[in-house]
Formats: sequence, structure tokens, C-alpha cells
Amino acid sequence: MERREIYRELGISEKVYSLGERTVGKLKDRFERIDAIAEYNQGKILAAMRKNRVDAACFASSNGYGYNDAGREKLERVYADVFHTEAALVRQQIVCGTHALTVALSANLLPGDELLSPVGKPYDTLEEVIGIRPSKCSLKEYGVTYRQVDLLPSGGFDYENIEKAINEKTKLVTIQRSKGYQARPSFSVGKIGELISFIRKIKPEVIIMVDNCYGEFVETTEPSDVGADMVVGSLIKNPGGGLAPVGGYICGKREYIDRCAYRLSAPGLGQEVGASLGVSQSFYQGLFLAPTVVAGAEKGAIFAAEIYGGLGFKVIPSSKEERTDIIQAVELGSKEGMIAFCKGIQKAAPVDSYVTPVPWAMPGYEDEVIMAAGAFVQGSSIELSADGPVREPYCVFFQGGLTWYHAKTGILTSVQEMLDGKLINID
Repeated sequence: MERREIYRELGISEKVYSLGERTVGKLKDRFERIDAIAEYNQGKILAAMRKNRVDAACFASSNGYGYNDAGREKLERVYADVFHTEAALVRQQIVCGTHALTVALSANLLPGDELLSPVGKPYDTLEEVIGIRPSKCSLKEYGVTYRQVDLLPSGGFDYENIEKAINEKTKLVTIQRSKGYQARPSFSVGKIGELISFIRKIKPEVIIMVDNCYGEFVETTEPSDVGADMVVGSLIKNPGGGLAPVGGYICGKREYIDRCAYRLSAPGLGQEVGASLGVSQSFYQGLFLAPTVVAGAEKGAIFAAEIYGGLGFKVIPSSKEERTDIIQAVELGSKEGMIAFCKGIQKAAPVDSYVTPVPWAMPGYEDEVIMAAGAFVQGSSIELSADGPVREPYCVFFQGGLTWYHAKTGILTSVQEMLDGKLINID
């Protein structure tokens, strides 16, 4: 059977299929560079697993308190070596990326301290964590103040006002690597390193944390390689490789990771407790597969940027820019466009393909959110998904795809939905 026949069976017209094939032909060089980065990162992870003598005993399950769980302890040493840090906390008890960030912030900020974001407004779900939007148990409720410096109109750092914002109360600086639900550039590790160096000259002792979600293994280096004291992320995004069923990680300096462990469990207990409950193998294997899975997601993002940019939509980043995360933003200009795009992604899912996504009041978000995600792991952003708050400029954020071929199919199905809805024309 020819490939075009299976795409026809999936509902892709000849016109859309041909557009896809022309697009792939333009991206060969980009895809080769992505594969080279994946090969490097695969070697980095393999080296860490060999160094720590990972063996079948690491996959054994523990329950109850989880004392003496050798597999859990070794996994955390592997993560510390992969991210070149002194220590790591990698736990299924961390339920999501927002939880991981909350643990890191609340463990290392005390009443009277101030948190600074030099990259503007944080991701929506952190607004309640910080207390920008009132919420029970927010940092604000516990006496932690917050200050932010918006990015320049160009998307760059406002160094002049960052310097003014740092004061005697500034205890921790948080840098969000990915764009989140904003139409701004995501930051490369190099740019983050420049910002960290600038901040260190002003206040060397300040703690610097990077929200690393969506960025892991997109480059050959991580923010911890350029001076970040903590890097934080979710295992149902990049580093879980699509196999981790839950979890999050915090890697960094030992003194800060110790505090995170005490906050996650209890003072005096820290990393000594936390049953693995049979997930260790998926954590190890997911990390091992992560560079290849991330490479597929990157290819899908670039493919989306090339197609939708060519159709006249604003895409961030463009298909020609170097990538710093797996998220592709597409400004569709209308609610109808967002719904059609997400319908296409949902229709291409292996799970719940028959479901029609609609905007809804999702917990933690100020606006209604539309989300397409037919995933094996609920909420897994490394699997094919698209979502966004339904507000101007009606920007949808596409990410994931456990394989490049699935990501490609998802984008082509979204184009088909747009075409069927008379929202685009294809020559």
C-alpha cells in the first residue's frame, strides 16, 4: 500500500497530502540537525546510566515508606549526572510541573523574601501559586512578595529594569524557559546563561531557578550547565519519554534539593521516604528514550511552523529559527480557527479520537481553555496535543508527538479541518 493511501484512509485529501510532502522536502537539513542533537543527548543519558551501574534490580517496586529504595536513589543520581548537578529529586509524588515548581519555590522562600521574574508574566497556573491571583496557600499568603520585569517589545530582557528590581529582599529569581501561553520567544540555554551572568554580578548569592518544562534535550546543554541553581520540570513532558505515567524532577545544588525534599515529604524525612510503587522502570526507560521522542516532537513543531507560516498565519518560532523548546505557537485569528485546529489534532489521536474538543473553564486558568489531547497518559504534553486560552489573538500551542510520523499526521489533519471549514485555501 502506498503512503498516500493510508493518509486517505485517515481522512487526508490529496491536496493536503501533497502540501505535506512538499513541506517535508524543504525541511531535510533541519531534521538532520535535530537528529544530531538527539544522538548527542542519547549518549549523555547512556553515559549517566553506565556510570551509575543501572541494573534490573533498579526496577523493583517499593511500598509503604519506601525506605532503602535503591532504584529510586540511583535514578536520582542518574538525573543529577545528566543535568550536571549536585543532586536531584525525581518522584512520582510530584504530580505535575506546577507542583514541582511549587515545591522548589515554597522550599526555598521564607516569609519576608521576594521572588523576582525577570521574564515577565509567568505561566497561568503559577499565578495562583505566587498569589498574583488570590488563592489559598499561595506564596503571598505566607508572606513572600513578588516582583516582575516585563520583556522588551522585541522579546529581549530589560536589563536596566532587572537591575533596578533586584534588592535586599530578592531571594530567588525564576526564569521560565518556554513561552507558555504567551506569544513571545522561548529562551535558548545561551540566552538564559547571559541573563544568569548578569544577575550574578548584581547579587551573587541569589538563588536562580529555571522552569525547564518543554525544553529538555532540545539542545545539547541545559540551564544547569550555565549557572542555574535549580532546573525543574515534569516527567509527563520531555524527560519522561512518553512512558512515565506521572512525576516531576528538580535538579540542582544539594542544599536547595534537600530543602525541596523536606517540603515534598516532611522535615527530617526528605529523600529517605517515597515508595516507587512499580513506576521505576518506566522512569528509567522513558528517560532513555527521551532524546528520540523529543526529536520527533521538534520535527512536528517545525513542520507545523512551515505549513501554517506558508498559509499566512503568524507562527512563533518560524520554521527557520533554531528551536529552544517543543512548543509551536500559531496565531489563528479566530475562535473558529482554534476549534478547527484542535479538532484536527484530536481526530488524529490514538485515544479518544472520536471526542470533539470544546472550550471550557479549566481549573487554574483565567480564561476558557480549549485542549486537544488523546493521550495514553492523561495530560501528557510530550504526546500529541494542542491547547490554548480562548482569547485574542486566538493562539493555539501545539506540542508533542511520541513519533515524528504521528506529529505529521496530526498537523495534516488539523490542516484538513481548517480546509473543510473554509478557514484556509490551498493552491
